[in-house]
Amino acid sequence: MSAVVPDGGTNVRRLSVASDRPVLAIDVGGTKISAGVVEPGGRFIAARRMVTPPELDAEQLWRTLEVLTGELLAEAGFDKPGALSGVGCGCGEPMDCVAGSVSPLGIPAWRDFPLLGRLGELFSGVPVRLRGDGICLTAGEHWRGAGRGTRNMLGVVVSNGIGGGLVLDGGLVSGQTGNAGHVGHVVVDPDGPECRCGGHGCLETIARGPALVAWAQGERPRYSLPQDEQWRPGQRDATARDLADDAGRGHAVAAAAMRRAGHALGVAIASVANLCELEVVAVGGGLAQAGPVLFGPLEEALRGHADISAPTGVRVVPASLGQDAGLIGAAAMILAADRYWPAR
Repeated sequence: MSAVVPDGGTNVRRLSVASDRPVLAIDVGGTKISAGVVEPGGRFIAARRMVTPPELDAEQLWRTLEVLTGELLAEAGFDKPGALSGVGCGCGEPMDCVAGSVSPLGIPAWRDFPLLGRLGELFSGVPVRLRGDGICLTAGEHWRGAGRGTRNMLGVVVSNGIGGGLVLDGGLVSGQTGNAGHVGHVVVDPDGPECRCGGHGCLETIARGPALVAWAQGERPRYSLPQDEQWRPGQRDATARDLADDAGRGHAVAAAAMRRAGHALGVAIASVANLCELEVVAVGGGLAQAGPVLFGPLEEALRGHADISAPTGVRVVPASLGQDAGLIGAAAMILAADRYWPAR
């Protein structure tokens, strides 16, 4: 099989994809960096994970990723040239898929970092493919997870940011710049908070982890609870996971924050479901582990806005591959390229 591989910018080069050999899959996020060697059937041969070091500069972080992947390949016995079919990488957004540069919200050190080009230099001679973490989660869940066997599905990552990906008629939809399916910028409240994209009330401004924490700690818009009702006021290291845990224990403000996030997610998903006649929505990322405090209000909002007259309706479920969904999706860009690369 032949593949067209971006070479830093608009130039492309054609390389052979040997789909009978394993793939190196990489997932770079604001909280963790993961890498795995994945066999053609989608199973892991070896994998490694580490916390994303917050104090490193751009080059130090790149070197960390280089060492992690090198040690993993040596451990798995695939460090010789030609041992791999290719390299698939997912990364937090935003990113410029045409230029191959990334500026993840959760990694301040990387701003317009040329990740695709660096990976291409490190793994020369095999295809190297890069997409957002939401698209990789979607590909993984459709290939080997909750969306397996469906024609139309949405994947959503709820973490430091909110990303997504869209499968229609059995194939991943990429769009002109490779960012199609970015559900984080579906507007759920036109009068809501200002978003980094220049709009107001995007899903990301309400339901991403840091926004949830800020809201619960008192940084609330005019239509929310009184300012004197706060969760862990002044605790700068509080996380969205802490918030979800406290919501589960009955903390009123934490529960209100999770209801707000769940409602916003439900409204956004309903909009996409109505437009695309979705069968399944797989929700991943750290907040996908929150359980009923998030999925309860999500489901309520979804059923209040989505057209459920279709024969099956839409199911919203946690990503069944869990924290591995992005890695499996990154591998799918090489191993199941007919459906996931080049994305339509």
